Amino acid sequence: MKHDTSTRRAVVAVLTVSDSRSLEDDRSGKIAVDELEKAGHSIVARELVQDEHAAIAAMVSRWAADDSVDAIVVTGGTGPSRRDVTPEAVLPLMAASMPGFGELFRQLSYEEIGAAAMLSRAEAGWIDADDLRTPIFLLPGSPKAVTLAMQKLIVLQLGHLLDVCALEVKS
Repeated sequence: MKHDTSTRRAVVAVLTVSDSRSLEDDRSGKIAVDELEKAGHSIVARELVQDEHAAIAAMVSRWAADDSVDAIVVTGGTGPSRRDVTPEAVLPLMAASMPGFGELFRQLSYEEIGAAAMLSRAEAGWIDADDLRTPIFLLPGSPKAVTLAMQKLIVLQLGHLLDVCALEVKS
């Protein structure tokens, strides 16, 4: 297994999208925070918004324009229900996507849960705001899915991704 060779530590904002949770009972957001901190990253903000397009887009846009936020992790709202609008709210904000993230996530998820993995609309990419390039990850709301994404993908490459994004912004 390849590991992150960068020693760069990220300052991350974590957003939970849910109509049924509060920050106090949000297991998925807590898992994201715990896994990031365990890997040496820090959390600058943790919020919860309802499955509303405007609320999701507003929070993500605010964080992407904040130079104290290196990366954003969003949990929830990536399924097939009509209320799951996270991708619709965030994808238009992205300068580019990283299709490999969603592909790998669904492959790893398939190994754990089978064909239901195809229902996930997990995505990743980055948002460019002024001279800032902010990586963003859209994860399902399931605690198991968040654990999988954090442990097998995000924490392993986040530092390296930030290094590459910083080079791109400077050039």
